Amino acid sequence: MGLILKNFNIVIVGQSGRLQFEAALFAASFRKSNPDFNGTLFVAEPQPNHKWQSDPRIPAGPARDLLEKLKVTFLPFENQVFGEYYPNGNKIECLSALPKGEPFVFFDTDTLITGDITSVPFDFDRPSASTKVEGTWPEIELYGPGYTEIWKSLYDPFYLDFNASLDLSQPDEFWRRYSYFNAGFFYYKCPHEFGDRYLHIAKTIRDTPPKAIECQTLYPWLDQIALPLVLQSFGGGRDTLPHGFLDGSISTHYRYMSLLYATAPEATIDYLTEVTGENRVKKVLKDYDAFKRTIYQNAGQKARGLFDQNALPSSERIIRKRLKNHKLWLR
Repeated sequence: MGLILKNFNIVIVGQSGRLQFEAALFAASFRKSNPDFNGTLFVAEPQPNHKWQSDPRIPAGPARDLLEKLKVTFLPFENQVFGEYYPNGNKIECLSALPKGEPFVFFDTDTLITGDITSVPFDFDRPSASTKVEGTWPEIELYGPGYTEIWKSLYDPFYLDFNASLDLSQPDEFWRRYSYFNAGFFYYKCPHEFGDRYLHIAKTIRDTPPKAIECQTLYPWLDQIALPLVLQSFGGGRDTLPHGFLDGSISTHYRYMSLLYATAPEATIDYLTEVTGENRVKKVLKDYDAFKRTIYQNAGQKARGLFDQNALPSSERIIRKRLKNHKLWLR
């Protein structure tokens, strides 16, 4: 058994635009369900430099004021590799600004925290990430390399055990046989060790891709392509965190707010309603059109009414199409 702790830090990325409102909702939901959390809730902010055309920081105003009232710690960091052309890279580069040697959990900002985060049995010696994922990468070409050839070509340059990453209960050349994660959350005992390796692997794949992936699209999937290799390199993987906590009773990675209303359990919707009903939260979130329409103007309930939550379509693609057809595909 590895390092299981109650004291650790939480980090999300916040910046101007949509993410400032998602950060406010994340922090409000987190503090409501974790009033006695002993760690630090960081909001990592990319700083203006040559990687950004305009200032990416959360501007002074209601959203920043609310975050301060919710006792977040703003964490400035500099983009050296990614930036505006690939903002997903912020989740990699921000890790170097966190306190060295202190266990951390990263969450995508579009996440709702609904329970006690310290009840999650994190093994910080053996990192994992979100398995709530669809087979978005790679896209197999008719006469091109298959899943095995593609993924093995990524593991081999880093001297990683590709065979150990396989789920042998799944059929050969079926995407679930291969380690693939949603980067909506991940964790480890040291953000600097994890971030340095994540950055190295992502840069290497970007700059010197193996021949087997030369026809594959790297963006926006690069963070998710590199992540299984990072986890494997630290002895982690898909089975190091029990199911049912994150992407379950403790957190919901909603991504699009209309998708949350369409698919989430009733208890999650009730919790969202409670959190967003606070006046100080409502005043901020109503400034973001998608939140205003879904949460406060009934579009969310309309989206929910399109589906039987006990018999949801098997593919998110079907859900997404139905929401778009009804003009309810709102983030």
